[in-house]
Amino acid sequence: MEAINASIDFDRRLYAEDIAGSVAHVTMLAAQGIVTQEDAVAITEGLHRVRDEIEAGGFPFDRALEDIHMNIEARLAALIGPAAGRLHTARSRNDQVATDLRLWLRARLDQADEACRGLQAALIDRAEEHVATVMPGFTHLQVAQPVSLGHHLLAYVEMIGRDRGRLADCRGRLNESPLGAAALAGTSFPIDRAMTAELLGFDRPSANSIDAVSDRDFVVEALAAASLVAMHLSRLAEELVLWSSAQFGFIALSDRFSTGSSIMPQKRNPDAAELVRGKTGRIVGALIGVLIVMKGLALTYSKDMQEDKEPLFDAFDSLALCLTAATGMVRDMTVKADAMARAAGTGHATATDLADWLVQKVGVPFREAHTITGQIVKLADEKGCDLKDLALADLRGIEPRINADVVALLDPAQAIARRTSEGGTAPSEVAKQVARARQRFL
Repeated sequence: MEAINASIDFDRRLYAEDIAGSVAHVTMLAAQGIVTQEDAVAITEGLHRVRDEIEAGGFPFDRALEDIHMNIEARLAALIGPAAGRLHTARSRNDQVATDLRLWLRARLDQADEACRGLQAALIDRAEEHVATVMPGFTHLQVAQPVSLGHHLLAYVEMIGRDRGRLADCRGRLNESPLGAAALAGTSFPIDRAMTAELLGFDRPSANSIDAVSDRDFVVEALAAASLVAMHLSRLAEELVLWSSAQFGFIALSDRFSTGSSIMPQKRNPDAAELVRGKTGRIVGALIGVLIVMKGLALTYSKDMQEDKEPLFDAFDSLALCLTAATGMVRDMTVKADAMARAAGTGHATATDLADWLVQKVGVPFREAHTITGQIVKLADEKGCDLKDLALADLRGIEPRINADVVALLDPAQAIARRTSEGGTAPSEVAKQVARARQRFL
């Protein structure tokens, strides 16, 4: 029973939040005349001593006391005597733990937002550096059209920007104080819930005492937001894995974010990227785990809800690590622009530009232009070359109206320069996107 019931092995992480909540609570109790000012001072000073002991590493955690709340209260009693027993007046462990967890998660959401901002800064810096660096854009992982590397990196800036919006939304919704809800029904003591909410930086007290102690929506929502961040990091990591392979050769990761093989001396493995990709499973798994814990619980509190903490703690630990690693890889990676440019010239990446030219300059309908271009692509395949390597006579043999202007058209750098629509890949437009991204996110 002790082994299954105790949570102190993991909820000890909530010590700072638990002490902050207790200090706010006893301050309010004294202000309301529920405890004496003398007892409030003794309790507050004792709680600060407990915090110092924990942070110094000398605190005697006891599994028999089950959780961080009872461990702190027992130690407080040992330090200051019977006055410690007044601290728990007008509250329960139910509203206490809900308060602690909201305080802990609020801080982690702020940290995650700052880490996301740091990743955006790294991506924007590299995008600015590579506004005009040509690379192949892909659909279905097949060469589609040439794009700017800067443009490609800015796509992740947008993803992370949406993630930050979700983190902020989650923070706003969780920032209500459960303290004073007590076990589930409130209390008969004349407490001031608005005071404790203000002392702890909450926007307001929770409106319903039953909901206050039974709600873990904020945990689920935070894990959902974290899962989306992790999913975006995993997509970035997958591209770094591909791009650093010999088959792509687009980038090289530094020794700080890659490892060697135990048997193959030539290897440089993108382990940091692979682990970012892998840890996404842990974060998404945490979301699913908490959803399953909560799905069948009648109101209000049940001990099942103790199972929210380990996955939440692990998920945000993993997310912080992944964000740091991703930011480091983006800043450290060496871009091999020549390899990217060569790849952008393969796979008939400028075929759409040829079709667009036929529409704009010759006046044929797009579907006819698509058919003509397809025939030219087939000819290039038969000759074993790319579009840009076909002679003008070969092109005119399929469509006599093609002229020498098409030769420049088939150059990937020229192709991206023409895509000047808002949000497009032209270097002039990407430079504008960089400037806007700095203003919006940094």
